[in-house]
Amino acid sequence: MPNFTDVTEFILLGLTSRQELQVLFFVVFLLVYIVTLLGNTGMIILINISPRLQRPMYFFLSHLSFVDIWFSSTVTPKMLGNLLSEVKTISYVGCLVQCYFFLTLGHMEVYILAVIAFDRYMAICHPLLYGSKMSKTVCIRLISVAYVYGFPVSLMCTLWTYGLYFCGNFEINHFYFADPPLIEIACGGVHIKEYTMMVIAGINLTYSLSVVLISYTLIVVAVLCMRSADGRKKAFSTCGSHLTAVTIFYGTLIFMYLRQPTEESVEQGKMVAVFYTTVIPMLNPMIYSLRNKDVKEAMNKVISKTFLLKEN
Repeated sequence: MPNFTDVTEFILLGLTSRQELQVLFFVVFLLVYIVTLLGNTGMIILINISPRLQRPMYFFLSHLSFVDIWFSSTVTPKMLGNLLSEVKTISYVGCLVQCYFFLTLGHMEVYILAVIAFDRYMAICHPLLYGSKMSKTVCIRLISVAYVYGFPVSLMCTLWTYGLYFCGNFEINHFYFADPPLIEIACGGVHIKEYTMMVIAGINLTYSLSVVLISYTLIVVAVLCMRSADGRKKAFSTCGSHLTAVTIFYGTLIFMYLRQPTEESVEQGKMVAVFYTTVIPMLNPMIYSLRNKDVKEAMNKVISKTFLLKEN
């Protein structure tokens, strides 16, 4: 029988053990985090104050920005603190809390991306029914499912994490409390946790990705049938930003969670995790604003009004 040990805290090894790189990483990720907060907060404010953006697509984008702020905040502050600290520990309770909120927000983001894809399908393939089918009440119900669904599923996953046992090795080869590196150092309860992690991740990613793929397949067919070249260009431009965000987010999650946790996969996953925990939340408002005519026009209008008020 293995000699199980009571756990009070873990050591997060972080991104690197080289001191000179830790300072560089701190500066880089601090800037990324500041841009994430400013970009997503700015997107939420712009969508709420601009009459031009009072449409279902932007309603969902405001919630995506809200989730991105908290998703990044669940991981980044602790990572930044550890980069400048000699003692890189995190309490067991702190680990479970971080795990719970990270999984909750991750499930929410996956669902919201699927809802945005469905919204684009309704707008392009059924424009005459779009106003009635995607009413404010329907949009609120759709976004509520994302929040209601994320909390209980993540609680169940966290309880399975609590069921892992350890035999003295408390060093997690990661910069946050992630499942794959935790499974790698555990010596009890591993098979149940590993199995449930892959099954739940597989179900969630398959379901949401299926909605995205089916929606965009139907969109492509509808767009190709359009006679107007301008109409096709506008439709592809609107959907292109969402497809870019979806490709990056789903690609990194699949690489991280749908593989057998090994020393090599954990090391690779740590690098990949940087993208979906810090970089993607920063890029989302940029992707949707730089490639979206309505957002750019609304932003220019707000900036113009601000300068006019200052001059007066």
